[in-house]
Amino acid sequence: MKQELEEKLAHLPDKPGVYLMKDEQGKIIYVGKAVVLKNRVRSYFQSSRNHSPKVRSMVSRIADLEYIVTASEMEALILECNLIKKHRPKYNISLRDDKSFPYIKVTVNEPFARVYATRKVQKDGSRYFGPYTNAGAVHETLRLLKKLFPLRTCRRLDAPRPCLQYHIKRCLAPCAGKVSESTYQEMIKAVCLFLEGRSEDMAKSLRRQMEAAADNLEFEQAARLRDQLIAVEKITEKQNIVTGSGDQDAIGLARSAAGICVQVFFIRSGKMVGRDHFLLTGGDDEEDADILAAFLKQYYSRTTFVPREVLLPMEVAEQPLLAEWLTSLKGGKVLVEIPKRGTKKDLVNMAAGNAALVLEEQAIKIQDRADRTEGAVLELGRYLGMEGLPERMECFDISHTQGSETVASMVVFEGGLPKKDDYRRFKLRTVEGKPDDFKSMQEVLLRRYREAAAPLPDLIIIDGGKGQLSAALEVIRGVGLADIMVVGLAKEFEHIFREGESDPLILPRHSQALYLVQRIRDEAHRFAITYHRKLRSKRNMVSILDHIGGIGEKRRKALWSTFGSLAKIKQASVEELAAAPGMTRPAAEAVYEFFRRDPAK
Repeated sequence: MKQELEEKLAHLPDKPGVYLMKDEQGKIIYVGKAVVLKNRVRSYFQSSRNHSPKVRSMVSRIADLEYIVTASEMEALILECNLIKKHRPKYNISLRDDKSFPYIKVTVNEPFARVYATRKVQKDGSRYFGPYTNAGAVHETLRLLKKLFPLRTCRRLDAPRPCLQYHIKRCLAPCAGKVSESTYQEMIKAVCLFLEGRSEDMAKSLRRQMEAAADNLEFEQAARLRDQLIAVEKITEKQNIVTGSGDQDAIGLARSAAGICVQVFFIRSGKMVGRDHFLLTGGDDEEDADILAAFLKQYYSRTTFVPREVLLPMEVAEQPLLAEWLTSLKGGKVLVEIPKRGTKKDLVNMAAGNAALVLEEQAIKIQDRADRTEGAVLELGRYLGMEGLPERMECFDISHTQGSETVASMVVFEGGLPKKDDYRRFKLRTVEGKPDDFKSMQEVLLRRYREAAAPLPDLIIIDGGKGQLSAALEVIRGVGLADIMVVGLAKEFEHIFREGESDPLILPRHSQALYLVQRIRDEAHRFAITYHRKLRSKRNMVSILDHIGGIGEKRRKALWSTFGSLAKIKQASVEELAAAPGMTRPAAEAVYEFFRRDPAK
């Protein structure tokens, strides 16, 4: 142990706080909290016999530590949640990809609020509902809301006249002043009630507004509210009453060889309104109670709604502290309970059962992924008669338009998966204007393998039949690569041609080896076509600019690098064009007038 680390351990305070463990590179690998920092941190460096393998591994990597003293254990808990979310330490249990979950955002801070999906939660005065683990559920909810409520979708509120959405009764046209702010806000309140799962409260609000509109002889408004009310009542009928009343989250946990899953059932006003599952990483050596406690901290530190009751399958450490923390988040009393019997117990068991089903699906996906990758590689090597596995495969493809802008692609697959960092693309030099796929392929292979740096492939795939294979072998064997298997892949039927064999190898239909070869070929083709289209687009732009007086090669390049596309050059103002490197105002005016004179160009 380093002397600096020993000194820090010797002078730890006996106060509550948060500690951060760091490795040799100064990277934070673990964040924890303690009631007494001195006791908790020192315990890691005492006898390792009682430590889990995970803790022993972590301690062996600790090179430094920091600590932050807090005024209370509650402050330490909040700080711990924030630091874990910020640094995502390796040895903390964490929700997988927790930053990418979608939310539904209601911009209640705007006069006429919008409702849309987002993945970024900001402190901007808006209301956020979520997170949702399934983006499809978000878009389905938004589609339903748009059917129920004529919400605005445009960003501007200064339109001269209403758009089509208004005329088909999908928007109230606040942009054109067709609805008052108070009326629109009443509708937004109903939307929020719906998203909170309070369908009954929303129905009462809609009925009250409908009756008021009828009393004021606003029959068109009353009819619209009536239709919304009928739709909401139909949705409410489909929801199962499970507990009678109240807002609850019922949480279940399951673990298997496929991982750890936590399922959350959302009960709002006594009705099941939805559920989400979360996959956790880093908890293989942890107890279920510790995993659950870590989940609760991370989940509720970023969720936008805290219910009155949180139902757990087991007791967790610091349960009273968690309840106090959730109470502070909600601004009202929150109970954290472990139900022993009745409907609440059934809910928790149901959540755990659903979590187990998610893990079963996960195991099937893992097995399917293994079949499509490692299994497919093994199968392909067997069909090709290779002594070893084609662990690394490189595939080449040529793309051009009647010999112009001839390019080639090299894609790399390792272990049956694309390794995009190793992809290469080539702009060919020897055959420009003269279509010759054989010479094109030979140039590419010579540039790749003439002084080939490691790693070399186990298998080279040439997109083409016997002729392409012969041309390729001439180069590959000529540079001294005698041990690498080279095959040609015929375009039409995925027949594989091998060196020294006249008859093609035909892989069985529906075999994973065939699917792998097809994926590699399609990826090589996609990569080549993308590059070819980019060069062709650039060439077309240059050919148009050639017709503008005062625009030479340097100014063409300046315009291309500044704007990136012909469409943006057409839309640019004289001032924007003149600001490009090397451009003058007369040249900018010439470009501007050229496209205004003939917009079809």
